[in-house]
Amino acid sequence: MDTPTITARILELKRERNATILAHNYQIGEVQDVADYLGDSLGLSIQAAQVEEDVILFCGVHFMAETAAILAPNKTVLTPEPEAGCPMADMIEADELIRWKKDYPGRPVVCYVNTTAAVKAECDICCTSSNALHVVDSLEAKEILFAPDKNLAAYVARHTRKTIIPWDGYCYVHNNIHARDVREKKERPPTAEVWVHPECRPEVIDLADRVLSTGKMITDWDTPWEAVNTHPRTVGTHGKVLRMAREKKLMPLMMAISKMSYQYAKFLQDNGVQQMANKGRIKVGADADLTIFDPKTVTDNSALDQGKNALPTTGIPYVIVNGTVVVKDSKVLKDVYPGQPIRNRAQ
Repeated sequence: MDTPTITARILELKRERNATILAHNYQIGEVQDVADYLGDSLGLSIQAAQVEEDVILFCGVHFMAETAAILAPNKTVLTPEPEAGCPMADMIEADELIRWKKDYPGRPVVCYVNTTAAVKAECDICCTSSNALHVVDSLEAKEILFAPDKNLAAYVARHTRKTIIPWDGYCYVHNNIHARDVREKKERPPTAEVWVHPECRPEVIDLADRVLSTGKMITDWDTPWEAVNTHPRTVGTHGKVLRMAREKKLMPLMMAISKMSYQYAKFLQDNGVQQMANKGRIKVGADADLTIFDPKTVTDNSALDQGKNALPTTGIPYVIVNGTVVVKDSKVLKDVYPGQPIRNRAQ
């Protein structure tokens, strides 16, 4: 079958099964074209926990599908290629981690999301390349075990006062990039910026202009929204719900707000994440996470048109996270990161 026929069949099955398709940024273009959501490990993890469909088709490697199943335990998670694996995730197994922890009693373990579910179960907290430093700094301990990526561990160690004890794992692709390769490329043209992922070797990072996660490489902070070419569900989903509640009268406004805040928090609380008791609701003692919007004007602007795929929602003048303003007069404030990871000990 040709690509248009295959695409039509995929979309037909998606409707029949009430499914949503998540695809990693590393996927080829034709896979990205049929996806409902594109992102890096962090973005996909967040989306998996929020989808309303019954089935998640996860176009990524095995550990990503496992993570989606953990975060959405009431959903059916499918992967089109069960044998798609991550060599770095295979560089540490649960029994190896258990023995390693015995060599360093009392040290908390930070696991990169690029690990199997069995390994995650033996860790104290998980991170992605986007939030690894914030996760490490959120821990009280002065010495941290970090697995499995030694290069990401080295990058975090440069930016924290804590002592990082790394596992000897790595991404074979990023680890195979050497300083000489970067120097050679920088000569053609010499004015070009070098962006690298923190999974790269330290000597490669030394030559970089920017060190960015996969998601940040696609939508860097200074990239104009109008120039972004990604899927409209990257942003604006909640704005669309609020607009449709206003224009189409699909549901009362307060019901729409509840579905996007309280109900998510309540579901996680009911399933063992007790910290969510202070999320998703306005009450004395709750975390001050607030989105202030104008119900008469809030409007999603994303569309499938080229250059309009990820335009931000308008009509939201303020966003407050942990009591700190992060959006003021509809402008995202730079270098303001008040969010805190939610740690939940497995029962």
